[in-house]
Amino acid sequence: MNAAVAGPDGRRRCSWCLATAQYLAYHDTEWGFPVADDRRVFERLCLETFQAGLSWRTILEKRERLRHVFRQFDIERISRFGEPEVERLLADAGIVRHRGKIEAVIHNARCARQLIGQEGSLAAFIWRYAPPAPARRCGPSPSRTPESMTLARDLRQRGWRFLGPTTLYAAMQALGLVNDHAPGCVIRAEAERARTLFRRPLR
Repeated sequence: MNAAVAGPDGRRRCSWCLATAQYLAYHDTEWGFPVADDRRVFERLCLETFQAGLSWRTILEKRERLRHVFRQFDIERISRFGEPEVERLLADAGIVRHRGKIEAVIHNARCARQLIGQEGSLAAFIWRYAPPAPARRCGPSPSRTPESMTLARDLRQRGWRFLGPTTLYAAMQALGLVNDHAPGCVIRAEAERARTLFRRPLR
Protein backbone atom coordinates (compact mmCIF):
# COMPACT_ATOMS: atom_id res chain seq x y z
CA MET A 1 0.00 0.00 0.00
CA ASN A 2 1.24 3.51 -0.83
CA ALA A 3 1.12 5.04 2.64
CA ALA A 4 2.43 8.46 3.68
CA VAL A 5 5.33 8.48 6.16
CA ALA A 6 7.63 11.18 7.48
CA GLY A 7 10.59 11.99 5.24
CA PRO A 8 14.03 13.34 6.17
CA ASP A 9 12.61 16.86 6.47
CA GLY A 10 9.75 15.68 8.69
CA ARG A 11 7.11 16.14 5.98
CA ARG A 12 4.97 13.17 5.06
CA ARG A 13 5.40 11.61 1.64
CA CYS A 14 4.58 8.39 -0.19
CA SER A 15 6.56 5.67 1.56
CA TRP A 16 8.10 4.29 -1.65
CA CYS A 17 10.03 7.48 -2.37
CA LEU A 18 12.15 7.48 0.78
CA ALA A 19 14.55 4.73 -0.26
CA THR A 20 16.99 7.07 -2.04
CA ALA A 21 17.53 10.78 -2.61
CA GLN A 22 17.00 10.13 -6.32
CA TYR A 23 13.59 8.61 -5.64
CA LEU A 24 12.70 11.57 -3.42
CA ALA A 25 13.58 14.15 -6.07
CA TYR A 26 11.66 12.23 -8.72
CA HIS A 27 8.63 11.92 -6.44
CA ASP A 28 8.62 15.60 -5.49
CA THR A 29 9.10 17.08 -8.96
CA GLU A 30 7.87 14.59 -11.57
CA TRP A 31 5.68 11.70 -10.46
CA GLY A 32 2.00 12.49 -10.87
CA PHE A 33 2.49 15.89 -12.51
CA PRO A 34 0.71 16.13 -15.88
CA VAL A 35 2.71 16.00 -19.11
CA ALA A 36 1.53 17.24 -22.51
CA ASP A 37 4.70 17.03 -24.63
CA ASP A 38 4.90 14.16 -27.12
CA ARG A 39 8.59 13.55 -26.58
CA ARG A 40 8.25 13.38 -22.80
CA VAL A 41 5.25 11.07 -23.10
CA PHE A 42 7.17 8.81 -25.45
CA GLU A 43 10.18 8.86 -23.13
CA ARG A 44 8.01 7.72 -20.26
CA LEU A 45 6.55 4.87 -22.28
CA CYS A 46 10.08 3.81 -23.23
CA LEU A 47 11.36 3.98 -19.65
CA GLU A 48 8.44 1.88 -18.48
CA THR A 49 9.27 -0.63 -21.23
CA PHE A 50 12.84 -0.87 -19.94
CA GLN A 51 11.64 -1.07 -16.33
CA ALA A 52 9.56 -4.22 -16.84
CA GLY A 53 11.01 -6.85 -14.52
CA LEU A 54 13.49 -4.41 -12.98
CA SER A 55 13.38 -1.80 -10.22
CA TRP A 56 12.53 1.80 -11.00
CA ARG A 57 15.74 2.72 -9.16
CA THR A 58 17.72 0.95 -11.89
CA ILE A 59 15.95 2.97 -14.58
CA LEU A 60 16.45 6.29 -12.79
CA GLU A 61 20.16 5.53 -12.48
CA LYS A 62 20.38 4.80 -16.21
CA ARG A 63 17.96 7.47 -17.41
CA GLU A 64 20.51 10.06 -18.51
CA ARG A 65 22.43 7.49 -20.50
CA LEU A 66 19.20 6.21 -22.04
CA ARG A 67 18.30 9.75 -23.00
CA HIS A 68 21.69 10.20 -24.64
CA VAL A 69 21.75 7.00 -26.67
CA PHE A 70 18.11 7.35 -27.71
CA ARG A 71 18.62 10.94 -28.89
CA GLN A 72 16.57 12.48 -26.06
CA PHE A 73 13.75 10.15 -27.13
CA ASP A 74 13.22 12.01 -30.37
CA ILE A 75 10.54 9.88 -32.04
CA GLU A 76 11.58 10.67 -35.60
CA ARG A 77 15.27 9.95 -35.01
CA ILE A 78 14.64 6.69 -33.15
CA SER A 79 12.26 5.51 -35.86
CA ARG A 80 15.21 5.52 -38.29
CA PHE A 81 17.37 3.23 -36.11
CA GLY A 82 18.31 -0.06 -37.72
CA GLU A 83 20.35 -3.15 -36.89
CA PRO A 84 23.66 -1.23 -36.53
CA GLU A 85 22.07 0.94 -33.83
CA VAL A 86 20.62 -2.13 -32.10
CA GLU A 87 24.07 -3.74 -31.97
CA ARG A 88 25.62 -0.52 -30.69
CA LEU A 89 23.01 -0.27 -27.95
CA LEU A 90 23.46 -3.90 -26.95
CA ALA A 91 27.16 -3.15 -26.38
CA ASP A 92 26.46 -0.14 -24.14
CA ALA A 93 26.89 -1.12 -20.48
CA GLY A 94 25.24 2.12 -19.36
CA ILE A 95 21.75 1.05 -20.42
CA VAL A 96 19.46 -1.96 -20.07
CA ARG A 97 20.92 -4.34 -22.64
CA HIS A 98 17.84 -6.34 -23.54
CA ARG A 99 17.39 -6.90 -27.26
CA GLY A 100 13.63 -7.30 -27.06
CA LYS A 101 13.18 -4.04 -25.17
CA ILE A 102 15.59 -2.10 -27.39
CA GLU A 103 13.88 -3.36 -30.52
CA ALA A 104 10.47 -2.57 -29.00
CA VAL A 105 11.48 1.05 -28.37
CA ILE A 106 12.59 1.43 -32.00
CA HIS A 107 9.48 -0.32 -33.28
CA ASN A 108 7.24 1.78 -31.02
CA ALA A 109 8.87 4.97 -32.30
CA ARG A 110 7.70 3.98 -35.78
CA CYS A 111 4.24 3.25 -34.39
CA ALA A 112 4.25 6.62 -32.58
CA ARG A 113 5.20 8.42 -35.76
CA GLN A 114 2.28 6.77 -37.54
CA LEU A 115 -0.10 7.52 -34.67
CA ILE A 116 0.93 11.19 -34.64
CA GLY A 117 0.32 11.35 -38.37
CA GLN A 118 -3.18 9.99 -37.85
CA GLU A 119 -4.17 11.60 -34.55
CA GLY A 120 -2.02 14.75 -34.45
CA SER A 121 -0.45 14.10 -31.04
CA LEU A 122 0.72 11.14 -28.99
CA ALA A 123 0.04 13.03 -25.78
CA ALA A 124 -3.52 13.87 -26.83
CA PHE A 125 -4.12 10.21 -27.67
CA ILE A 126 -2.82 8.98 -24.31
CA TRP A 127 -4.82 11.58 -22.36
CA ARG A 128 -8.05 10.24 -23.85
CA TYR A 129 -7.60 7.32 -21.44
CA ALA A 130 -7.42 9.40 -18.27
CA PRO A 131 -10.09 8.09 -15.89
CA PRO A 132 -12.89 10.36 -14.72
CA ALA A 133 -12.87 11.89 -11.23
CA PRO A 134 -12.22 10.99 -8.51
CA ALA A 135 -8.57 11.13 -9.50
CA ARG A 136 -7.54 8.58 -6.87
CA ARG A 137 -9.43 5.57 -5.61
CA CYS A 138 -9.68 4.71 -1.95
CA GLY A 139 -7.25 2.12 -0.65
CA PRO A 140 -4.10 0.83 -2.31
CA SER A 141 -3.22 1.95 -5.81
CA PRO A 142 -4.18 -0.72 -8.35
CA SER A 143 -1.62 -2.36 -10.60
CA ARG A 144 -3.92 -1.97 -13.59
CA THR A 145 -7.27 -0.35 -14.32
CA PRO A 146 -9.98 -0.66 -16.98
CA GLU A 147 -8.48 2.42 -18.63
CA SER A 148 -4.97 0.98 -18.75
CA MET A 149 -6.34 -2.30 -20.09
CA THR A 150 -8.20 -0.46 -22.85
CA LEU A 151 -5.12 1.61 -23.69
CA ALA A 152 -2.97 -1.53 -23.84
CA ARG A 153 -5.47 -3.17 -26.17
CA ASP A 154 -5.71 -0.14 -28.43
CA LEU A 155 -1.93 0.32 -28.65
CA ARG A 156 -1.48 -3.39 -29.32
CA GLN A 157 -3.97 -3.14 -32.18
CA ARG A 158 -1.81 -0.33 -33.56
CA GLY A 159 1.24 -2.57 -33.40
CA TRP A 160 2.92 -1.33 -30.21
CA ARG A 161 5.00 -3.81 -28.21
CA PHE A 162 6.05 -4.39 -24.59
CA LEU A 163 3.29 -2.18 -23.15
CA GLY A 164 0.78 -4.18 -21.16
CA PRO A 165 -1.90 -2.80 -18.82
CA THR A 166 0.34 -2.86 -15.71
CA THR A 167 3.19 -1.08 -17.46
CA LEU A 168 0.78 1.46 -18.90
CA TYR A 169 -0.87 2.13 -15.55
CA ALA A 170 2.56 2.94 -14.14
CA ALA A 171 3.01 5.36 -17.04
CA MET A 172 -0.41 6.89 -16.37
CA GLN A 173 0.57 7.47 -12.74
CA ALA A 174 3.84 9.09 -13.74
CA LEU A 175 2.33 11.26 -16.48
CA GLY A 176 -0.35 12.65 -14.18
CA LEU A 177 -3.37 10.98 -15.75
CA VAL A 178 -4.14 9.91 -12.19
CA ASN A 179 -2.99 11.30 -8.86
CA ASP A 180 -1.87 8.31 -6.85
CA HIS A 181 0.10 10.19 -4.23
CA ALA A 182 -0.95 8.78 -0.89
CA PRO A 183 -3.48 10.67 1.25
CA GLY A 184 -1.37 12.79 3.58
CA CYS A 185 1.54 13.07 1.14
CA VAL A 186 2.62 16.73 0.92
CA ILE A 187 3.06 16.43 -2.85
CA ARG A 188 -0.45 15.11 -3.44
CA ALA A 189 -2.01 18.58 -3.24
CA GLU A 190 0.70 20.06 -5.49
CA ALA A 191 0.10 17.40 -8.11
CA GLU A 192 -3.64 17.94 -7.89
CA ARG A 193 -3.24 21.69 -8.37
CA ALA A 194 -1.10 21.03 -11.42
CA ARG A 195 -3.76 18.65 -12.75
CA THR A 196 -6.47 21.26 -12.16
CA LEU A 197 -4.55 23.92 -14.11
CA PHE A 198 -3.47 21.51 -16.81
CA ARG A 199 -4.94 21.90 -20.27
CA ARG A 200 -5.23 18.54 -21.92
CA PRO A 201 -3.62 18.41 -25.35
CA LEU A 202 -6.22 18.18 -28.09
CA ARG A 203 -3.92 17.49 -31.06
